[in-house]
Amino acid sequence: MTKLISNNLYDDIKNILNLSRNKAVKAVNSSMVEAYWNIGRLIVEFQGGKDSAEYGTSLIEDLSIKLTKDYGAGFDKTNLRRMRKFYLIYVNRDTLCHELSWSHYRALLKIENSQAREFYIEECIKSGWSVRELSRQINSFYFERLLASKDKKSVICRVVI
Repeated sequence: MTKLISNNLYDDIKNILNLSRNKAVKAVNSSMVEAYWNIGRLIVEFQGGKDSAEYGTSLIEDLSIKLTKDYGAGFDKTNLRRMRKFYLIYVNRDTLCHELSWSHYRALLKIENSQAREFYIEECIKSGWSVRELSRQINSFYFERLLASKDKKSVICRVVI
C-alpha cells in the first residue's frame, strides 16, 4: 500500500462498500420475495382460490412457457407452484420477513406444520442461518427434537456447536 493511503482510510472505504453491497443484496432479495408473492397471489386469484383452474392444469404450464421465454430460468412449473403455495401460506404480505431470501422461503415451504415454520423463521433471523443451515436444521428435525426433549438446553447446545 502506498504511503498516500492509510490502512484506516482503506478499511473505512472497504466497510462502506461492503455495507452498501449487503444492503443492495437485501433490497433485491426482498423485492424478489415480494414479486414471487404477488405472482402467487395472481395465480390463486385467477384460479378462484382453487387448487387448479376450472379448465384444467394448463394455466401453470402456459405461464411457465411464456415467462421462461420472456424472463429466462426460474419460472418452471415447479417454481410457479411454489409461488402459488407461498401466497397461500403467507396470505398477509405484511407477515413476510425481509431478512429471508426466496431460497429461505423455498426451504420453509416444505414444512406443513405452521408452528414449526414460524419456529424456523424466528431461529433463522435470530441466529442468522444461511439457507444451507436452515435446510440442515429442518432435515435434522430440530423443531421436533426440541419439542420432544425434556432437556431443551442440551438440544439447543448441540445445534449451536
